[in-house]
Amino acid sequence: MTNRKYLFLYLKTGGGHLAPARSVRSYLQTRYAGTIEPILVDGLEQAPRMIRFLLEDGYKHLQAYAQWLYALLYFLNKLPLIARFNTWIVGISVMPYLEQQILVQRPEKIVIFHFFLIKPVKDILARHGLAIPTLVVVTDPFTAHPLWFLDMKHRFIVFSDRLRDHCVRLGVEQKDVSVFPFVLDEKFNGIAENVPAGELKARLGFDPMKKLILIIGGADGMPRGKRLVKGLLKTDPEAEIAIVCGRNKRLRDKLVALKHRRGCENLKVLGYVSHVHELLRASDAVITKCGASICMETLLARKIPIVNNYLWEQEKGNVEFLCGNQIGIYERKIANIPAWIHTLLTDSQSYDRFNRNIDRAHLVNGVDMVSAFIMNFGTA
Repeated sequence: MTNRKYLFLYLKTGGGHLAPARSVRSYLQTRYAGTIEPILVDGLEQAPRMIRFLLEDGYKHLQAYAQWLYALLYFLNKLPLIARFNTWIVGISVMPYLEQQILVQRPEKIVIFHFFLIKPVKDILARHGLAIPTLVVVTDPFTAHPLWFLDMKHRFIVFSDRLRDHCVRLGVEQKDVSVFPFVLDEKFNGIAENVPAGELKARLGFDPMKKLILIIGGADGMPRGKRLVKGLLKTDPEAEIAIVCGRNKRLRDKLVALKHRRGCENLKVLGYVSHVHELLRASDAVITKCGASICMETLLARKIPIVNNYLWEQEKGNVEFLCGNQIGIYERKIANIPAWIHTLLTDSQSYDRFNRNIDRAHLVNGVDMVSAFIMNFGTA
């Protein structure tokens, strides 16, 4: 029997588009091996080098070092003329490779995880007269860029009632918008179970008798990570500090040099890791940026995210969700973060209040529900 192929299309403009695609693929592979073959396709795989650099490296550098410019570009792309022009430029760059993949793989379904891929896929299917069911997964849970909805004649998956209502106000048919909990990898299920944190700390190379402060900002590292570390070393020298730099080699090199220069045995500098779920479970305090995935991962671990950074306007809704439900803290000033950490680690009433609010939010991983919807989508 031939496997049914599903194409999951994404771009590596940050980890927020790839992570949900990878999570759903992993879920389907685990449960339906031999029946369904989910295939991840990077739309920029064969794109011109300049386009790839601008979209991938440009995003990474702007969010780390020039967020004001990122915000300006985000705003400019909300203007219809600029939005359509940029969609056209990216479209002609990715279309040859996408067309090849669609014609060679002949998928049963196509799931799109990035707004720049919506139009080229539609044009390819129309050109070849292919009636392949296509689904768009809007990876921004609360404040989605208008580029997702340049063409509203699609079926959408969104991750909040707030965004569903926004889609309907824009003119998307309500029947074409399905709401599910945010999608994470299955390994984040149950990470808040009663496993001794000290045991996890020891397994991961930390001192089980010390508090662990985790700084983590996603695959591209934590903006202003060095300043955060220096502030914590100064104000809380007894705690262990672990910072995940992801693929940000520049940040990692700076912190390794700082560690050796100061002889900081309590500082652990990590690169890209696959055991984020264990680090979160072992931690006593978590400092992060406000990407959707890392915030939800932190909350599912029943840890309270202290958010020091977010991208306007893309992640603005994430901050509003955390603060509005009193399940996280937004503190822009690095100098004030040690005081928040001290409060969470020493004031049990404050800590418990945040945790009760997390419980009331009833957060779950939506990977199983989204996977089931994709399997049933487009079937007679």
